[in-house]
Amino acid sequence: MGNAGAPKLGIIIASVRETRVGHMLGEWIAAQAREHGGFDVDVIDLAEVALPMTTSEPHHPRTGRYVNDATKAWSERIAGCQAFVIVTPEYNFGMPAPLKNALDLVSTEWNYKPVAFASYGGVSGGLRSVEHAKLVVLPLRMVPVLEGIVAPMVFDQFVDGAFEPNEVQLGAAKQMFDELSRVTAALQPLQN
Repeated sequence: MGNAGAPKLGIIIASVRETRVGHMLGEWIAAQAREHGGFDVDVIDLAEVALPMTTSEPHHPRTGRYVNDATKAWSERIAGCQAFVIVTPEYNFGMPAPLKNALDLVSTEWNYKPVAFASYGGVSGGLRSVEHAKLVVLPLRMVPVLEGIVAPMVFDQFVDGAFEPNEVQLGAAKQMFDELSRVTAALQPLQN
């Protein structure tokens, strides 16, 4: 949904816990992306996508020889995006397990696609999750952009079930989408 003909931006909401707040932050990010106008937006909520475990596929993801229908559908959805924003909390100083599984489940579909991060949590704002995720996306030949959004002490920013950004986060969103647009345009010739 969004700007048809523009590069497709997958906004991946990484937390699947019932008590999560990431989906509200993800909704705000999707609205900001649509307002930016440089992307056709696809919100990918891992709580709504029934992904098998990576280990349930008999072949290495680089082969693209998927057996599970859910993996095949995931492959098509990821291949259809030209850029990503990952919305992630921090669990035990790292990324949530569903995000790691989602990244590992397919391989070449991620190649040469830029990725930005929107992290949230307590005092650290989920930044350790982002650092962990960057170690995983680099071997997938993804290109992390520097610009991103950080929401420390995020629970204070929800009003009536919606994320209420501060001025820093509003500015960061614009910078993030501007940079994603530039890097996406540069990388598209390399994408399959």
